[in-house]
Amino acid sequence: MALFGEAPARTFRSLRVPNYRRYFLGYAISVAGTWMQRIGQDWLVVHLTHNASALSLVLVLQFAPTLLLGIWGGTVVDRVDTRTLLIVTQLVQAILAAALAVIALTQFHSLLGIYAMTLLLGIVTIFDNPARQVFVGELVAPADLVNAITLAGAVNNVGRLAGPALAAGMIGLFGVGFTFLFNAVSFLAALAGLLRVDPASLRRVDPIPKAAGQLRAGFQYVLRDPALRATMVLVAFVSVFGQNFRVVLPILATSTFHGNAATYGWLTAALGLGAVSGGVASAGAAAPTQSRLRVACLAFCAVNVLAASMPELALAYGAMFLLGAANIVFNTLARSLLQLDCEPGMTGRVMGVYGIVFLGGTPIGAPIAGVLCQFAGARAALVAAGILSALPVVTGLCRAIRPRPAFSFDPEN
Repeated sequence: MALFGEAPARTFRSLRVPNYRRYFLGYAISVAGTWMQRIGQDWLVVHLTHNASALSLVLVLQFAPTLLLGIWGGTVVDRVDTRTLLIVTQLVQAILAAALAVIALTQFHSLLGIYAMTLLLGIVTIFDNPARQVFVGELVAPADLVNAITLAGAVNNVGRLAGPALAAGMIGLFGVGFTFLFNAVSFLAALAGLLRVDPASLRRVDPIPKAAGQLRAGFQYVLRDPALRATMVLVAFVSVFGQNFRVVLPILATSTFHGNAATYGWLTAALGLGAVSGGVASAGAAAPTQSRLRVACLAFCAVNVLAASMPELALAYGAMFLLGAANIVFNTLARSLLQLDCEPGMTGRVMGVYGIVFLGGTPIGAPIAGVLCQFAGARAALVAAGILSALPVVTGLCRAIRPRPAFSFDPEN
């Protein structure tokens, strides 16, 4: 295809699929707005309270619904049309972002209002997160699934890179409320992309009929499959202990390096730049395996400890770049393994369990990170993240798995 040269053809091969390309472009715009809102929301809470524990409560409210009800959301995804569900979740998220903009722009600055909107966003995420994971598999052929997941992860981190930089400038020039307003408008791009997808070309799995015991069956399926279970154990430890960036980085910026909103934005942008680089590099990499996942986990842990030791802000930016790269490689490998090992008709529930583990780990880990930041500093929180996330690999907790057949990748198909 003329759009792609031979060298990057393997890396960007999923973009040759028209449906995936339409979804990808809309999502790329929307995700930048999402990251702008996250930075704006975190900074507004820190500005109002000057308290890491208050910030951790925001994360608890956003992700606790997934921890409690994520498997139910995945079951709903298995029962309904995924594209239609995503259209609904984008509309609701746009409304919630607009409500946050009103709170900030009217100088109401109600911490209770922020908490309420955050909780509602968390409820939407119960359905949105597993639906996104499943929908990527509907857009492309199985041979392109790993590449499609990797590119979707990379574009999320492009948003993590661009969003904080834009948010820092927007907060300084216009105020924090405009970050929420921009996010509300950005969901129009996501909606446009979804509406332009051709339903007839989707690789849909027939929705399962509603029946008793489907939630329990999803949990049992993951627990009884050794490969799925081992992956979930690793994801659980990294999620709970290692990925509390939104708690640690504001404190690292303000208390450790005595910076401001721009400092926090640039630390997060460095994390995103590393994630983009790691995502692009891994898009054309070899097939995912359990051993590669364990190596990626250990690399992520080591970089956390390295980041804690950085004496200067410039070096901390470099460490965040490496941390972002290690994080995206680990997350991409984990998501790919889960979907490749999953039977049709169970994907929504498996990704619902993944959402519980991945996003639901935040309500547990964020308060721990907040307390560590409050009493021992951000450096101690980074060291703890590295050590605790490595436990399942060091102890062999994630090794009791059956061999998984190698994934066949044919760039000509």
